[in-house]
Amino acid sequence: MAQALIGDSEFDRDTAVLRRGPHEPGVYDVELSAGWTIIAAVNGGYLLALLGRALGDALPHPDPFTISAHYLTPSAPGRAVIRTELVRTGRTLSTGQASLFQYDGNGAEIERIRVLASYGDLDSLPDDVRTSAKPPAIPPPEHCVGPADGPVPDVGGSSAIMDRLMLKLDPATVGWAVGAPSGKGEMRGWFGLADGRDADPLSLLLAVDGLPPTSFELGLKGWTPTVELTTHIRCRPAPGPLRVAITTRNLAGGFLEEDAEVWDSADRLVAQSRQLARAPRG
Repeated sequence: MAQALIGDSEFDRDTAVLRRGPHEPGVYDVELSAGWTIIAAVNGGYLLALLGRALGDALPHPDPFTISAHYLTPSAPGRAVIRTELVRTGRTLSTGQASLFQYDGNGAEIERIRVLASYGDLDSLPDDVRTSAKPPAIPPPEHCVGPADGPVPDVGGSSAIMDRLMLKLDPATVGWAVGAPSGKGEMRGWFGLADGRDADPLSLLLAVDGLPPTSFELGLKGWTPTVELTTHIRCRPAPGPLRVAITTRNLAGGFLEEDAEVWDSADRLVAQSRQLARAPRG
């Protein structure tokens, strides 16, 4: 199968936004695809990419540098509207906010997500790197575990998103799939889109929330809804698969944090995130 190209892939089609026009500036009509659902709702990273695409069209700068999202109510497949607002613009950064709304049975808008983001131009950044961060130690993809390598565990609902991703998980983090979670709160693996589309800044917003939740390896089953997710895009990723490592150090009061790092094929840290999520009750 030919590799899909950036701008012409299922991900691009399913994150398309339609500008309403001069009569409603900054307003976009969208369709939330059922193909990106997991358990009980549309995946939060996919939703973040939708909002990120709308802001990239509305703001003077093209690339997300930092985007913080608060997930207010669960999203469902179907039509929605994104309303954006320019907060401030400068020479190197512009800041905007956006909200995604769906409709109740009476046609009234219900806010699903609200984000605040700063955009810039990743191609204008200097090349200097001073870091103590190191790429995660993950076995080669052929020694990792994907959905095609055995029965897909029952996650208690939809797993449609798995058909759209190339996931190869580190065997050390898949004990949950065979009823033997490690208890370490770690998830690591190779990540890409199933149609072979290379990563770009928008798909990095999906990648930070694309692996199974660390709560599975803590022995908890079920939906782990995101409350807040902040993502930093550090540079434009090189072609090839990504490596994603997610850790949870603290589950308390029914909530947990997930810290994610995304590395590209050139061993560069291209994205980082932290999210607060509600722990499953199981």
